[in-house]
Amino acid sequence: MSLPSSSHAYGIGLIAVIIGAAVGISYYQLYFIPEYNAKPHLDPKIINPGQTTNIAIVSGSSIEGNPQYFVPAKQPIQLGVSNLVVWQNNDNAAHFVTIDPKSDYKDRYSGDLDSPPIMPSKTFNFLFTQEGTVKYYCKVHAWMKGEVDIERGATTS
Repeated sequence: MSLPSSSHAYGIGLIAVIIGAAVGISYYQLYFIPEYNAKPHLDPKIINPGQTTNIAIVSGSSIEGNPQYFVPAKQPIQLGVSNLVVWQNNDNAAHFVTIDPKSDYKDRYSGDLDSPPIMPSKTFNFLFTQEGTVKYYCKVHAWMKGEVDIERGATTS
């Protein structure tokens, strides 16, 4: 009598390959694709603008009677040109840059405008990727208010 020439190892190996492929496809569909599609795909000019817009938080902003807080208080910017905004804290107190709760602006790419504490001599950056008017303030010093007006830039028309 001769011994059989095949074994169950081939069947077990085939099942392992099928399970591995199923796990790989599931990961791709459940985790990779949603993460990839989480942010909108934008024109590279908007994501990497040619210029930076600087807004200063002036010294003495934490004093309510100070005539200036954010300089400039109202700043126009253009998508694809100057839509990366940098707030520089020149005061000796920590400040925040937070969107006004009455505002309906929500950036689909960068999310809500809500900075962590901006310590003295530190900066906070935010990339605006869609048109609109954004009114913001400091959470700690509510009298500090500013506005950014985002317009379509010449390179995004």
